[in-house]
Amino acid sequence: MNTPEPVPAPVRRSFVTRFLDGVERVGNKLPDPAMLFLIAMIIVWVLSAIFASMQFAEVDPRTGDPIQIRNMLAGASLTTFMADMVRTFVNFAPLGVVLVAMLGLGVAEHTGFINAGLRSMLSVTPKMLLTPMLIAVGVLSHVAVDAGYVLVIPLGAVIFYAAGRHPLAGIAAAFAGVSGGFSATFFVPSSLDPLLAGLTQEAARIIDPSVQVNPLNNYFFTTASTFLIILVGWFLTDRVIEPRLTATAVDGDTSQLPSMQPLEPRERRGLRWSLLAMGVAIAAFVLTLLPEGTPWAARPDQVTAGQNPLLVAAAPLMQSIVALIFVLFLIPGVVYGYAAGTVKNHRDIIAGMSKAMSGMGYYIVMAFFAAQFIYAFGQSNLGALLAIKGANWLQAMGFPMALTLIGIVLLSGTVNLVVGSASAKWALIGAIMVPMLMQLGVSPDLTQAAYRVGDSSTNIITPLLPYFPLIVVFCQRYVKNAGIGTLLALMLPFSVTLLVVWTGFLLLFWGFGIPLGVGASYVYPVP
Repeated sequence: MNTPEPVPAPVRRSFVTRFLDGVERVGNKLPDPAMLFLIAMIIVWVLSAIFASMQFAEVDPRTGDPIQIRNMLAGASLTTFMADMVRTFVNFAPLGVVLVAMLGLGVAEHTGFINAGLRSMLSVTPKMLLTPMLIAVGVLSHVAVDAGYVLVIPLGAVIFYAAGRHPLAGIAAAFAGVSGGFSATFFVPSSLDPLLAGLTQEAARIIDPSVQVNPLNNYFFTTASTFLIILVGWFLTDRVIEPRLTATAVDGDTSQLPSMQPLEPRERRGLRWSLLAMGVAIAAFVLTLLPEGTPWAARPDQVTAGQNPLLVAAAPLMQSIVALIFVLFLIPGVVYGYAAGTVKNHRDIIAGMSKAMSGMGYYIVMAFFAAQFIYAFGQSNLGALLAIKGANWLQAMGFPMALTLIGIVLLSGTVNLVVGSASAKWALIGAIMVPMLMQLGVSPDLTQAAYRVGDSSTNIITPLLPYFPLIVVFCQRYVKNAGIGTLLALMLPFSVTLLVVWTGFLLLFWGFGIPLGVGASYVYPVP
């Protein structure tokens, strides 16, 4: 007589898991991301028409005049919108970055170079260290401007999948490093440092024309923050995110993804020759950087004191990062293909590029609508109005210093949800907050540090981040029904935890008087 199998007891799910599941369900019931951007754009048009007739006392720091909402439904605005539609799409910064980088990555993936390289790396990397390593690489990728979004995040998924872990957990960890740790510095300064410092200096000179803000004024704080972000991201990925994903089936096309099979002799040969070719290409490139007056450096008039002419945003080197990624993946990809026998002729190489582009069709559609929405939102001045009203409210509250710093963090994080560009946000609220707090004895350096914490913490949950639709596409490669809700549920624990812990870390720096960076202070005027 067969005894019935015992019914397993229901697994008790934590409140956090149930909450995140709810976020995912609600988020995925939203319209398709492309349609969501279209609806949001129409809402912006309607709101701009409503508020355009109103007068606001808030002053736009960019012009010095009272802020005015532009009616996007007015005839002149609509005709300008239509005339600029193609230009807005073509000039949408993430579009070219993504497509050009994917051409090189497509060849490297098609020929098997990435597959073999990752399997080789995973064979010597302890499985338990994959998460912190990935987050650290994500933070380091800021040196290459936005390259981390198109390079580190998809590779994070591939690495986790090859190691037998859930690929969405790899995306979450990489996204946390690249975007959540956007203001962190893994020893090497990024182009964001001089950009924000320049805006801070201009804002400070409203009060004191003699103020000098060092581009590395937050360097010690942001470097120390890297280790905080790695630890937080490591804990959340392994203990919160990945356990929750056990019920999420990987149902995408994984036939081309690497597995932990030992390398075959032809793969080892291909890997040796491709890495040699990559090393030679990098060495040759580095040699072109060494001569004084190298064409890769910015012009003297584009560099301020203390800045490296190779690392400022205006330098041809910084502007060529994506092109360099294309070349430095194309070369080993081609060499590997011929050495390992996966490529017979040039048509196979072009086929790899074509395959990479065919998978980007959905992203291109979303990018079109995202570009039009961001254009309309920026032109309407609605985002600027919200930012300025928030800053003025914070000023009116008159909180104690610790609460004021927390307020700046929260304000920056909130504004981040409606204004995607880091420089645009700081140009708006920095011109108000920096002079205001200087009059209260707070240095521009400390105000900037508080802004960076709030900005980075909510980067990973704002759909206005230009690369947010791309991350959704990466998720759909592994989980077909993944949507905005899926990504929000993945990243919300990172955002909330970073907001709390990182703010506490800043207060710790301030409370103990630990130097924020080079030439930085906590008080104004400097003692």
